[in-house]
Amino acid sequence: MFFNISFIFISYTLQTLGAILIGFMALMVHHRFLYEHKIDSRVFAEMKREQFLGGLGVFFLVAGYVFWLFA
Repeated sequence: MFFNISFIFISYTLQTLGAILIGFMALMVHHRFLYEHKIDSRVFAEMKREQFLGGLGVFFLVAGYVFWLFA
């Protein structure tokens, strides 16, 4: 079944998800560093995961903008 979802709704949804992911990524690394007060392999592993989430967030922002252009 096909749902009639507009490009504007998809655009706002992707932009919101992108902004939330980027903000969440920044908060997670600061939280880990605050409690451990050092940078070790666990912190580096979390930073790599957060880099992926941040990249995904940026992708969502760009995709949302493209959907907005064609709406």
